[in-house]
Amino acid sequence: MLRIGRIRYINCYPVYGAIDRGLVPLAGELVDGVPTELNARMSAGTLDVSVVSAVEYARDATRLLLLPELGITSNGPVRSVMLFSRRPPQELGGCRVIVSRSSMTSVALLELLFEHVWRCRPEFVPGNAELADLAHFGEDVHDARLVIGDAALRLQHDSDAGGPWSVRYPFQVDLGAAWKSWTGLPFVFAVWVAQRTTPVHDALQAHASLIASRDWGLQHLDELAAQAAVASGVPAATCRTYFDGLDYRLSYPHLAGLTEFFRRLVLAGRVPDGTLAFLPAA
Repeated sequence: MLRIGRIRYINCYPVYGAIDRGLVPLAGELVDGVPTELNARMSAGTLDVSVVSAVEYARDATRLLLLPELGITSNGPVRSVMLFSRRPPQELGGCRVIVSRSSMTSVALLELLFEHVWRCRPEFVPGNAELADLAHFGEDVHDARLVIGDAALRLQHDSDAGGPWSVRYPFQVDLGAAWKSWTGLPFVFAVWVAQRTTPVHDALQAHASLIASRDWGLQHLDELAAQAAVASGVPAATCRTYFDGLDYRLSYPHLAGLTEFFRRLVLAGRVPDGTLAFLPAA
């Protein structure tokens, strides 16, 4: 039986919602984890198919194949990948910025933005930024922090409501919006991949199930937003707005954005120089 990875954030609800409800069959076992956990499992070969950070594919493209027409992308604000800062980002040179251990793509994008857009070099401090706790915001000694996933949505909602997070960190940058402003392109945060050793027939079956489940999910976003509100603590209307800002395809514009991101990472020496390789058709 295939082992198929799933990010446990609500951003995956539109892809797995019909599978979870038994409306679309999936010939495999679902394995939940944060992005870096799924990346590590794919690298170790303990998953056959999974959603992974876009950077993970770039770093290990010789072992992985992209599943066509499936990704987690934004063409502007993403809302779940946020830099919260005490000062404007261009003034953070030499300052301490806590970054998530759970999303390599978000960290790599943040590094590029600091280097090329804000033109300063902070000190990056690894931490559990995706688990930021509003109750302890006053204990934070860092100048800025990168927050991802459901926590970013909660903190942004708190800030929009004039809560303590907006006082602590008055400068908030959406990394999807920052990339769009810089390059004019969509940004691909995550992709679905299969091991090159996974039998093609099995990978194609999993891909077909994921596509069918995604198509159902996009037709039932209100239902999924209500479920997401319970899981995340964010109002359903905010979850629906969040889903509306995401795109779960890999169209030509998305691939242009992905290629540009990889090109810049290659120039920076952060990933090998490679090409995009897709799961072949049956």
